[in-house]
Amino acid sequence: MERRPLLHIRGSINTDEFLDDSVKVSPDCGKVLSAKYESLDYDVCENSLLLEEERRRGYPYILRMGISRWLVMCIIGAATALVACVIDISIDQLTTLKYRVLKKFTDQCILENCLVTPFLLWASFNVCFVIIAAICGSCVEPVAAGSGIPQVKCYLNGVKIPRVVRIKTLLAKAVGVTFSVAGGLAVGKEGPMVHSGAVIAAGVSQGKSTSLKQDIGIFEYFREDREKRDFVSGGAAAGVAAAFGAPVGGVLFSLEEGASFWNQSLTWRIFFGSMVSVFVLNLVLSAYHGQPGQLAYAGLLNFGKFDTLNYDWLELPIFLCMGGIGGLLGAFFNQLNYKLSKFRMRHIGHRAWMQVMEAMIVAATTATAGFIMIYTIDDCRPIGQDPNKFSIQMFCGDGEYNTLGALWFQTPEASVRSFFHDPPGSHHPVSVMSFFIVYFLLAIWTYGLGIPSGLFIPGLLTGAAWGRLVGMGLSAAFPTAAWVDPGKYALVGAGAMLGGIVRMTLSLTVILIEATGNISFGLPLMITLITAKWVGDYFNEGIYDMQIGLAGVPILAWEAPPLSRTIYAPQVMSHPVITFSPVEKVRNIVNVLKTEVHNGFPVVEHSSCDSEELGRSCGRLRGLILRSQLITLLQQRAFNEEPALLSRHIAMKNFRASYPRYPSIREVELKEEDMEHTIDLRPYMNPSPYSIQHNTSLPRIYLLFRGLGLRHLVVVSDSNQVVGVVTRKDLARFRAGHHRGQSGTEELLISERV
Repeated sequence: MERRPLLHIRGSINTDEFLDDSVKVSPDCGKVLSAKYESLDYDVCENSLLLEEERRRGYPYILRMGISRWLVMCIIGAATALVACVIDISIDQLTTLKYRVLKKFTDQCILENCLVTPFLLWASFNVCFVIIAAICGSCVEPVAAGSGIPQVKCYLNGVKIPRVVRIKTLLAKAVGVTFSVAGGLAVGKEGPMVHSGAVIAAGVSQGKSTSLKQDIGIFEYFREDREKRDFVSGGAAAGVAAAFGAPVGGVLFSLEEGASFWNQSLTWRIFFGSMVSVFVLNLVLSAYHGQPGQLAYAGLLNFGKFDTLNYDWLELPIFLCMGGIGGLLGAFFNQLNYKLSKFRMRHIGHRAWMQVMEAMIVAATTATAGFIMIYTIDDCRPIGQDPNKFSIQMFCGDGEYNTLGALWFQTPEASVRSFFHDPPGSHHPVSVMSFFIVYFLLAIWTYGLGIPSGLFIPGLLTGAAWGRLVGMGLSAAFPTAAWVDPGKYALVGAGAMLGGIVRMTLSLTVILIEATGNISFGLPLMITLITAKWVGDYFNEGIYDMQIGLAGVPILAWEAPPLSRTIYAPQVMSHPVITFSPVEKVRNIVNVLKTEVHNGFPVVEHSSCDSEELGRSCGRLRGLILRSQLITLLQQRAFNEEPALLSRHIAMKNFRASYPRYPSIREVELKEEDMEHTIDLRPYMNPSPYSIQHNTSLPRIYLLFRGLGLRHLVVVSDSNQVVGVVTRKDLARFRAGHHRGQSGTEELLISERV
């Protein structure tokens, strides 16, 4: 039996691990790509039909498309803001009801010396709410679980993630995250807004819903992967803008963390959509909170107004050290969560009932941990210092409140504001340290559950906690220093912690600047975040990249792996190649589509590639035809032998009609006599597909494939004879690898498991 390397690092490392062909490799090891993920077609097929359509419609058609792009982006921003408002108002109503009841029974039980009732009520509220969230994320639509940022990042990179932008996913995400936050878990609602905005953008830009089987009949010219990708980028940015009230930060987030393709005109449209999102959300939430027209609620997460946010140059080394701490804690967070995710994949898998049970256990544990902390730690402060409307007395004296009760009896967003703005002396160091440790561990356990949830707030809250501790320590060390402000260090710690987990720098800096309304503090934040990223990257990847690797998604990095110039096209490409002739028999087309899973086929002259010999010629390249195009031609009966049917003039609208869910070949009804007919592929194929010479190196292949958003790259010989095809999975097999201090190019396998 042939043996092939499981892990081969080219360059300075060469391992000796091998794997039999009979062994099925699970992608959960992080070293294997999953074969179930397909690519998106970001390359425009410039066939005869498209050129004829543009000539016929002329410049007015181009102008109408340009105006429509701005209109669609405006609708995306407004719709994303409205969804965010619904989520925020629902959480506010549910948490108000929950904490009002808990406060009532807690105060009563203090007088009667009974605490069992409020504890059971707290745990029951959490578990009941989380059950609804877990059903949404585990049973109704599993792709709605988590924040959705890794899935959106993969989609924008060119990977087709099943069901990621369906309306059912949006409903499950919105309902699930509402009950996840209301259930008291260590999650936030801000991260899922990125996914929600992406789903809204995908639906609005197409003018139809395939889930609801409704077609409004507008924006048909945007029904292709390239146009849809640009709108999804705008939706992701609008989601960030709505979450933090940061339109510029939203644009930069989409650029830095999401989009793999960008241009200047897209930047302006996305910024416009983000501005609309912030304005609409501000308008609605201001009215809801009794301040109509004042626009006092720019985002879902309101950091509050910092009275003074100045810094001394002597503090820059402190900020640098805090960035290092954030990077270390972020790497520790990611590593523990990575181990836990692998454990879940092996022992829980896709069993929905086990995912629901785990979420219930985490919800009950969270309530128990909070109750034990409130019960055991005696940290009382005079009433008047606490901004929380549901502060409890517990065992404190008259006129006092329990500070840990104030932290737990509110949403995580409110706790972040407490660490930012509570006056000095509002918290005991033991209370803050205990809260940080418990919430940090709960956040690690919670992220990855089968519930819609976000990671931004847990990162900010845990960072704000230890940042506040740093500020308290500095206040004790320099009691007369005017520059010491615990709230300021809580902000720096929040940024360092979140940056150490997700490894964002530029976009997160701008988000924090916009959220705080203080641009002069940008330098300390940038220093902190860059340090956190450098330190974290020394140990492991960011949390989103880790999750993508665990899923085995064939995502492409910005650049080719190092030391890969000695790898050439024959070592990368897939071969032998399935090809078609310019005029092909229907039977042959049907047989190929039924037996092969490829999505693109070179069209060649004198096709005769039936040998697996490397470098074997498959005919002179004439074009490239896609599976979806072939299925559409079979459905439309574009047979040369039926001129009456062919004269109906097949146009681009026929290919856009079924987008994005094209039927399978087994759904196409053909008679036996149809099998003997032929189809002329030349008007429908791409006559000028991108191709490379067989002696092209991997970095050049990578640059061309990645920069142009390709799905297929044909490899030809010196005489333009097809010898292979490079696909996304072929390139994604090669990535940067590190082993015992050495670097090289790591070559992975593709798993047959789905």
